[in-house]
Amino acid sequence: MAQLWGGRFTKETDQKVFDFNESFSFDRRLFFVDIEGSLAHAKMLAAQGIITEEDGIKIREGLNSILEDYKSGKLVFSKGYEDVHSFVEANLIERIGEAGKKLHTGRSRNDQVALDMKLYARQKTTDIIDDLTVLEGTLLNIIKENTETYMPGFTHLQKAQPVTLAHYLSAYLEMFLRDTERLHQIYGRLNICPLGAGALAGTTYPLDRDMVAKELGFAAATGNSMDSVSDRDYLIELMSAFSIIMMHLSRFCEELILWNSNEYRFVEMDDAFSTGSSIMPQKKNPDIAELVRGKTGRVYGDLMGLLTTMKGLPLAYNKDMQEDKEGFFDASDTVEDCIQLFEGMLRTVTFKKDIMEKSAMMGFTNATDAADYLVKKGVAFRDAHGIIGSLVLYCIGKNCAIEDLSLAELKEISPVFEEDIYDAITLKTCVERRLTKGGPSKQAVEEAIARYEQCIGKGTGL
Repeated sequence: MAQLWGGRFTKETDQKVFDFNESFSFDRRLFFVDIEGSLAHAKMLAAQGIITEEDGIKIREGLNSILEDYKSGKLVFSKGYEDVHSFVEANLIERIGEAGKKLHTGRSRNDQVALDMKLYARQKTTDIIDDLTVLEGTLLNIIKENTETYMPGFTHLQKAQPVTLAHYLSAYLEMFLRDTERLHQIYGRLNICPLGAGALAGTTYPLDRDMVAKELGFAAATGNSMDSVSDRDYLIELMSAFSIIMMHLSRFCEELILWNSNEYRFVEMDDAFSTGSSIMPQKKNPDIAELVRGKTGRVYGDLMGLLTTMKGLPLAYNKDMQEDKEGFFDASDTVEDCIQLFEGMLRTVTFKKDIMEKSAMMGFTNATDAADYLVKKGVAFRDAHGIIGSLVLYCIGKNCAIEDLSLAELKEISPVFEEDIYDAITLKTCVERRLTKGGPSKQAVEEAIARYEQCIGKGTGL
């Protein structure tokens, strides 16, 4: 059993205790960032004269050889190591001898793992921002192509008012842009280097923490050694942001699942992102959308697990914090996979524009515009609301739309109606007269598109 401690102990660790305590089975994915952090630490130790320049060179060469051998397949992960740190250090000592034992000078596993997790989380954050940027670009392309694709908007899952597909999808683009901005903000808070905090109280060695921070691309070194080793706020923030991303994806998936149903028929899923039934040959199921929707609960669970782990921990480091890794690894992997798969699914969706438009013409989505028509003719809004309510009830009885009624029938309900009512309640009129910022008119959506083009890929928000 390869461990970095033991001098104070007289008995071997019980195998079950070792197995329960070890983290190498899952923290091995920190291998690359552990090497990266150790290279910077060794360089600083030599620069500060804490170890000789010769030993510093040996350590760095040894670490690089471990890295190269792993990449080439000569070195493989094997059982018996307590964690990724003991794996790297044991292999280093085996390669370069006594010099390898000096790498851990001025460092604790507490600040070492805090560094590794920040390096890893930083890279994952960047990767997920990149994935979101691709999704936002795909969504923007669909929006640009559908500024005149009419469809119903809904409240309470009931048809409400006509909008365009571009306007509808812009709502989701707004969500994803907020997600991107949120990740950029969290990145700024996590990008502070904890190495040099030691176990909890720093060290007596003259470390140059700012040098290490700069070497590793951090904005600065952390300000309090106890907080440095016990802080997991950045992981909680990230997992919270991941949960919000998944919530947005899940809502969008729910839309597509509904739209893909026979009752809506607004979209057709591409075969590459659908599955069939083992018993019903006619079925084409939106399984990817359903799985993304389902995995949202998984990411929520990862967040709640870490929040619960951290809620009662006194300063500074406690072994409970080892539980941060599997949940974060799972959440970050899940959200990354879901964004990528969702983007591919969305990119290949066929929108059935004629069915969307036909649907918008049914369900009295122009009722509000009919009321506005009366208001413009001098009728008080509350009275206009009542008149159109009666008109809708009349149409329901006749199983027809408002525009199907003759002018004589309309005048029986209100003499204010004139021939121009028919133009006032067409889909195009209903949509295009909504010129307010953020509205569904082509002009308003094109203004939004110009704004989106300035935001996508920059993380500057809206």
